[in-house]
Amino acid sequence: MSYPNTQLLIAGEWQEAADGRTLPVFNPATGDEIGRVAHAGIADLDRALAAAQKGFETWRDIPAIERAKTMRRAAALMRERADGIAALLTQEQGKPLVEARLEAMAAADIIEWFADEGMRVYGRIVPSRTLAVRQMVLKDPVGPVAAFTPWNFPINQAVRKVSAALATGCSIIVKAAEETPAAPAALIRAFVDAGVPAGAIGLVYGNPAEISGYLIPHPVIRKISFTGSTVVGKQLAALAGQHMKRVTMELGGHAPVIVTDDADIDLAVKSAGAAKFRNAGQVCISPTRFLVHESIRGDFTAALAAHARNLKVGDGLADGTQMGPLANPRRLTAMAEVMQDALQRGATVATGGARIGDTGNFFAPTVLDDVPLGAKVFNDEPFGPVAAVRGFNTLEEAIAEANRLPYGLAGYAFTRSLKNAHLLAQRVEVGMLWVNQPALPSAEMPFGGLKDSGYGSEGGPEALEAYLNTRAISIANV
Repeated sequence: MSYPNTQLLIAGEWQEAADGRTLPVFNPATGDEIGRVAHAGIADLDRALAAAQKGFETWRDIPAIERAKTMRRAAALMRERADGIAALLTQEQGKPLVEARLEAMAAADIIEWFADEGMRVYGRIVPSRTLAVRQMVLKDPVGPVAAFTPWNFPINQAVRKVSAALATGCSIIVKAAEETPAAPAALIRAFVDAGVPAGAIGLVYGNPAEISGYLIPHPVIRKISFTGSTVVGKQLAALAGQHMKRVTMELGGHAPVIVTDDADIDLAVKSAGAAKFRNAGQVCISPTRFLVHESIRGDFTAALAAHARNLKVGDGLADGTQMGPLANPRRLTAMAEVMQDALQRGATVATGGARIGDTGNFFAPTVLDDVPLGAKVFNDEPFGPVAAVRGFNTLEEAIAEANRLPYGLAGYAFTRSLKNAHLLAQRVEVGMLWVNQPALPSAEMPFGGLKDSGYGSEGGPEALEAYLNTRAISIANV
């Protein structure tokens, strides 16, 4: 199955970097180099910025209904090309082919929802204090956007930013992950082929610090959207703040899973287990801290361990694979450190806990039991296939632990009690809470976190607000 070299998109043209630099791309299942990606320099960024300004001036003046038609054509192309795009995504990122195809297909749904929502960006008429004056509130696109996207969901994270920007009339430059370049390039190509004007969308790769350090302060850029770690997000938000740039930040998490004494254990294991080991746990909303009532902890842990042991781990392109490799060798090192720390502190291994083989970045689906609060896995986002279980006696105790960390992205809970569900909804400090179900993010619902997990939304009508200026207009009849 062929894998292409990936180019930059500047001013509507696919091209190599001006100085010819490239970076290698590796298949995490084999460790082999499978392609190259163009490495942008400052000269390339200057051309991308100039194109984004011109693209914005063109795109903002296209009526919302026509922008929506173009975006819908891009969605149709994503569906037509989903199988080929999924193969690229699996080769560069590692996730099973079925997950990769779902990501490509979901992108089409997201594009369509934002296309329609762009036609519902309404201003309003405000009754004035005199009949000689007409008062209006207008909503206009903020301008060119710089978006920074991660390697774990190269399509999903890019499509939310691109769709919100284009729906509101903004242009956008996407700095996608160098480790997974082909899938986001395929997404961007769908927009280009659908007829988005030159410069309204651009794509660059290169040195992340250099690119962010150049784009964010640049006067052309008026809005920043970043998905990634809390540490980097804080640095970029501070840089944006120095230049009064609007920012949306979707950062790290450490999602609690509260399983009460009246929970349906089978449902909890099936739902939380599926969410935990999806994409080998490399998911910002992945369940990580399993807080289980002591009366059912033994049964739950045994069932979750059985679920983990039964997962078929292998190359994402192979039939029947349910969990692929970690995306890069750095994650293997991180998992080894997590395991060593947890065991030294007294946790026990219910299943897994080690690397699989010596080829590729495979790590066994892992369940740790009786994990102490001081363990690294209970304090730092593991971002891997490790589920850490700890018991509790009262729901208030579980909620306190859920809220102990500075993160507040996602959370999960399982209970048959409406009273418990109501209390959890009120008190668990997360931007997204799923009760009695796996994670089900959708374009029409807000997607974002609280506290150190960021601010702003990348879903729902709220997502569009960050791409819009709200202006008060008052016209006197003279």
